[in-house]
Amino acid sequence: MVYFFARGICRLLFSLLGLKKEGIEKIPQKGPVIVASNHMSNWDPIMVGISLSRPVHFMAKVELFNNKILGKLLTAVHAFPVKRGTADRKAIRQALEILEEGKVLGIFPEGARKKVLPDAQVQSGVALLALKSGATIIPVACIGTDKDFPLGWFRPLLVKVGDPVNLHQYAGRKITSALLEQVSEEIMKEINSLLDK
Repeated sequence: MVYFFARGICRLLFSLLGLKKEGIEKIPQKGPVIVASNHMSNWDPIMVGISLSRPVHFMAKVELFNNKILGKLLTAVHAFPVKRGTADRKAIRQALEILEEGKVLGIFPEGARKKVLPDAQVQSGVALLALKSGATIIPVACIGTDKDFPLGWFRPLLVKVGDPVNLHQYAGRKITSALLEQVSEEIMKEINSLLDK
């Protein structure tokens, strides 16, 4: 209930800011989905979440949950903690459970926020989840959030959704560091292509 109330308020706010959406129809309405997006500001998960009709479960850095009030709010809007820079097995298990239940998982392959995407170091978590779950991978680009809010936002805000990333050629292969790196780079390539268009 809190999720849908918060989403409604945010949708109103971002409609006033001129948020546009492209390719939303490419998001499957059923089944497990991983939404993989670039990450340039704290507004990105909100923009992605309000643009999709299905609820999105996002990972959020564990430090945010140290504040009890904020932690409860994040949990209420379907976020769960992850320890950045480590192989957080608990977060990975929770993400896989979300996908096993046929829900939508939102993830930022870069990990922390980055101002410049093409040279960003890619985390392997998205690739691991994709290969283990078999979920549909949807690349998403948040455009316009690299400027300071609110004065820098007098420009188009856009959530652009791409075609599903085809990972069928990797099915059944042993998961290795090299494979995770290859799949991660392929996913990031699709996200970057949305930013370049």
